[in-house]
Amino acid sequence: MSQLTLEKANLIINAATQKARFLNMAPLTVVVLDASGHLKALQREDGATVIRQQIATAKAWGAVNMGISSRNLAAVAEHRPDFMNALIGLAEGKIMPVPGGVLIRDKGNAIIGAVGISGDSSEQDERCAIAGIESAGFIAGV
Repeated sequence: MSQLTLEKANLIINAATQKARFLNMAPLTVVVLDASGHLKALQREDGATVIRQQIATAKAWGAVNMGISSRNLAAVAEHRPDFMNALIGLAEGKIMPVPGGVLIRDKGNAIIGAVGISGDSSEQDERCAIAGIESAGFIAGV
């Protein structure tokens, strides 16, 4: 199993923000969590609003703790709203079921962390998360 090092986490963040600048997106906040849901790295671009940190963290935290992307959590919320409402309550609001929270998988397909991004549309946030993860040599679990 590959390890999610601080160096790799920062590489993910840098690649994700570079992708956002290339696409002329709104300022992002990018969070990288380890497999246990603990903060590994975080950066907030100039101009990103403060609440983006909580949103990005909730996207990544929900993904890594449920073992599915926040995009897939959105599908769960659509089909099973009572379950999702209960889950968000149990998690004390730490889950955001919208795209932008992407699992980080190693070459053996083991979950080693998650990236959460907030700042632009959820689809664009997810696109940058995928770019960051892949740039670090990992597999993006969407």
